[in-house]
Amino acid sequence: MSLGPSLASKVLASKTLSSWIVPVAQWYANVSGYRKYGLRYDDLIMEENEDVQRAIKRLTPREQYDRAYRFKRASHASVLHAPLDKSQWTTPEQDVRYLSPHIVEVEKEEKERVMWDTALISRRK
Repeated sequence: MSLGPSLASKVLASKTLSSWIVPVAQWYANVSGYRKYGLRYDDLIMEENEDVQRAIKRLTPREQYDRAYRFKRASHASVLHAPLDKSQWTTPEQDVRYLSPHIVEVEKEEKERVMWDTALISRRK
């Protein structure tokens, strides 16, 4: 699974693009509603992919516990048909990428493994 192409580095490098796109991105993150249920952006990544599952296993026990707790709390709030209290919402400062770096690392390792598995070895004469 690839996280997809990203223009984030180019956007952040340009002051003009940043001044236009960053506020829209922040607005979209707030409107999407996952923060109202105490979730983080990386909690929304689908777990069915093998690379994502391996990345989740690389999280520290505390991060795994926090992730499970966020899911349990969000599902409970969803069953009640009401978001959490505003004091329990995820703030933009708390909404950091904690899983994506592990996914990228797993994907790089997989590409390297494939490269070495398909390497042609020839004998010197």
